[in-house]
Amino acid sequence: MACATATAQEFLPPPELVMRAIEARPEVRAAASEVDAAGAQARAYAVGSHEVELSAIQQRRRVDQPSDTGRYAEWEAQISRRFRLPGKAALDRRIGEAVVDAADMYRDDARHQAARSLLERWMQWLGASATADEAGRQYDSVTRAHRSVKRQVELGEAALKDLELMEVEVAQAEVHRLGATTALDKARRAFEIQFPQLPLPLRPPALPDPVPLEGSDQTWINLIIQRSHEIRGLEALAAAQDATAARARADRIPDPSLGLRVMSDRDGSEQVVGLVLSMPISGRYRRSLMDAGYADAAASHAQAEAMRRQVTQDGELAVHDAAGTLAQWRALKSAYDASAAASQRLNRGWQLGELSLAEWLVAERNHRQIAWAETTARAKAIEAWLRVHVDSHELWAVGH
Repeated sequence: MACATATAQEFLPPPELVMRAIEARPEVRAAASEVDAAGAQARAYAVGSHEVELSAIQQRRRVDQPSDTGRYAEWEAQISRRFRLPGKAALDRRIGEAVVDAADMYRDDARHQAARSLLERWMQWLGASATADEAGRQYDSVTRAHRSVKRQVELGEAALKDLELMEVEVAQAEVHRLGATTALDKARRAFEIQFPQLPLPLRPPALPDPVPLEGSDQTWINLIIQRSHEIRGLEALAAAQDATAARARADRIPDPSLGLRVMSDRDGSEQVVGLVLSMPISGRYRRSLMDAGYADAAASHAQAEAMRRQVTQDGELAVHDAAGTLAQWRALKSAYDASAAASQRLNRGWQLGELSLAEWLVAERNHRQIAWAETTARAKAIEAWLRVHVDSHELWAVGH
């Protein structure tokens, strides 16, 4: 696999520039910020939400009784804090760790999606470039034939209708050439907009002959499933929901509050120091929160299983697509070679006067159509091969 990936680097951008472009994608930067947010959230879970509470009361007492008249300054103060019961802190840490794991997986998946987008845009550009080159070659070939026929007409060796036929061929070839050039410009501009950090080379590399995947299809499918960040991200989220549900269950016994209370009455003639213990009485509200937590956890596990099935399906289709597009290209390559030979033979026959121009043009049109199809099939087969390597994280992956 490493050897095949190294070979692919000959027509792919440098890996260091690819990774720089991927990291610069807005969705990757957003996912990186989500990782930072998850880390802060995990720290908050670890320390807990309970904080020290301070209360103070300042008051004046007026007494108007026969035995006691006067005004007194009084005050009281209390400092208290709730404490997590045993086991709750560990559950909070589990929640935080799972949230961080999920954020890490989503960031890696954002990188993976960016890599897939880069591959798609790169291959669109290479494919459009190869098509434009083929269109240029066809146009040059037709214009050379047009000049030859024009000379023959001038010398009286060919009929005017032959020149008119060639003018039609030149016009059609020009239409194809202009269309291919426009498609190339669009593909180039789309890549530059989406990946401005990755400059395109002045001369696109040539597309090599497609090759089959190394190893068995099942090996590649297994790699795609095992290394899927989408699956692992949802599994991490399910783990967080499990811990959240367990935390809601533990919260059916509320956390107690313990405090110290100090009072000064009657200008300090009476002073009180005491401990204050309070605990909410659990009811249906906390039971409902627990039920909701377990339902959310079950939903998360179901979503992870659904994603596993989707990734399995996508992986199998990608691997089979690599084999199918390769077979299609091979068939078209054989047709291309045969049509090229036939067109050359008919061209010689026309040059020798054994065949009419119309007969050669039929073969030449057929060859041009097959050449277009072969170029397109070549690009599709290479892209399918590369997509399997990207999805299996054998190419352009920060980590597995």
